[in-house]
Amino acid sequence: MSSPDLKGRVTLVTGASRGIGYAAALALAKAGSHVIALARTQGGLEDLDDAIRAAGGEATLVPMDLKQPDGLDQLGSIINDRFGKLDGLLSNAAVLGEIAPAPHVSLKMWESVMTVNLTANYRLIRSLDPLLRASDAGRAVFVTSSVAASRKAYWSAYAASKAGMEALVQSYANEVEPTNLKITLVDPGRTRTQMRAKAMPGEDPSALPAPAELAPMFVDLLSPQSNRHNEIISWRSEYADLT
Repeated sequence: MSSPDLKGRVTLVTGASRGIGYAAALALAKAGSHVIALARTQGGLEDLDDAIRAAGGEATLVPMDLKQPDGLDQLGSIINDRFGKLDGLLSNAAVLGEIAPAPHVSLKMWESVMTVNLTANYRLIRSLDPLLRASDAGRAVFVTSSVAASRKAYWSAYAASKAGMEALVQSYANEVEPTNLKITLVDPGRTRTQMRAKAMPGEDPSALPAPAELAPMFVDLLSPQSNRHNEIISWRSEYADLT
């Protein structure tokens, strides 16, 4: 797949210190976008910054925990002061929580999963919506999971958080229908990430696609040429054969 030209564009990526977020952020920078990389892990962000600079790109690092609401609420004004707009948002950060019977999920873990996977996305939308609308072609992509629909046994917290996030994002997409802002959800499927290894410790990771294989899809969907809107897009169904 040929990479779109994102020169002059600004894209925020959450969960950018590893896995899918890291690979997507690097690919976006290589395509020309200035990347605002947000994650909890300072070391991972610095590694990403080194990789982006080595590729000739530029990044702004934002060490932030999505559980801290004040930071997310202030993010929009900080981006506005520096860039005056936001061309792309890749909301990738998520936590798995406990794979356990629903009655056994601790309240602390339940609240953590909901805060990161659902409430943080609401706060991102509230904070960044004016900046995405200020772009000539704002694009937002939210990473979901098939368990939002399958509701697998023992995945109650994660499934509920992703189902709620899908409802939030699709309602928001319906609201921005008359604008230039395009919003999609992406189901990456089984991918070679730390989260997948935690959920399925007996699985052979070499049998799974690496995050870098999915990165071109995010560049495509976050480019101004993409007109996909209010869809749940499967990497395996639509993009796997193009890499």
